[in-house]
Amino acid sequence: MSDVILYEVSDRIATITFNRPAARNALSSEVLQLLPQLMLKADADDNVDVLILTGTDPAFCAGLDLKELGDTAGNLGGTGADGGVNSTGVRGPFPKISKPLIGAINGVAITGGFELALNCDFLIASEHAKFGDTHSRVGIMPGWGLTVLLPQAIGVRRAREMSFTGNFMLADEALAFGMVNHVVPHADLIPFTRQIALDIIGNEQDGVRQIRSTYASHAQEMPKWEYESAVGAEWRKAQFDPKKVAERRAKIMERGRKM
Repeated sequence: MSDVILYEVSDRIATITFNRPAARNALSSEVLQLLPQLMLKADADDNVDVLILTGTDPAFCAGLDLKELGDTAGNLGGTGADGGVNSTGVRGPFPKISKPLIGAINGVAITGGFELALNCDFLIASEHAKFGDTHSRVGIMPGWGLTVLLPQAIGVRRAREMSFTGNFMLADEALAFGMVNHVVPHADLIPFTRQIALDIIGNEQDGVRQIRSTYASHAQEMPKWEYESAVGAEWRKAQFDPKKVAERRAKIMERGRKM
C-alpha cells in the first residue's frame, strides 16, 4: 500500500495518518482514493471500535492539492467536493461508517482539510493547531458541508467571518468557541486522543454506534448540504479557472509559511 496515508490498529483503535508532510498533507487524487478505503476497512474490522484521523507533522491537512487542482481539477471527481456524492455514494469526504471518528488536529487544517476536521465526530487539538476556510482566497466553493457544519460548531456569524475573510483561528480560540473539545500540548495529542478513544471502547458498542448514527443524521441537514452542492457545481461550471487557482495557491502557501 502507498505510504501517502499510514494505517495502524492497536488496542481496538484504528489510526489513519495523512503522510505527505512536504505538501502539508494536501489531498492528492491518490490520497482521496485511499482514505475512504481505509475508513471502510476499519469500519469492517471486528478488532476496531474507534477511528482516529490525524496528520504527519507539521500539518493536519492543507486541503485539496492545489497544484494538482490548478493544473487539471483532477482531484475533484468522485470525491464529493465537486457538488456530487463521493465514490461511496454519500455526500461529504468520508464513506458512511458506524464507528466513532475522532479528529486529532496536529497542525493547520485549511479549506478542504478544515472540512475533513468538521466531518469528524469531535476534535482534539494540539496547541499548534490552526483552522482556516480559504475557499474564497483560492476561488473555489466548499463541497463537503462546510456551510452546514461550521455554523453548527461555532455559530453562523463567526462562521461567516471565517469564510468571508479567510483568516485563521488558533487552537485556544477554537476551544473557546466550541469547535474543539480539548487543546493539549503537542507531544500529548495522540496519547490524550487514544485515552478518549479507550473511554469510548469501554462502553457497550452497539449503543455507541446507534447514538452516533442518530447524531450524524441530525448533523446532515440534507437540504442545506444539497444546496451547497448545487451552488458549488454552478460556480465551478461558470467561474472555475485553473490558472487563477494556481496563482492563488502560491499566495496562500507563502502566507502559510509566514505563520
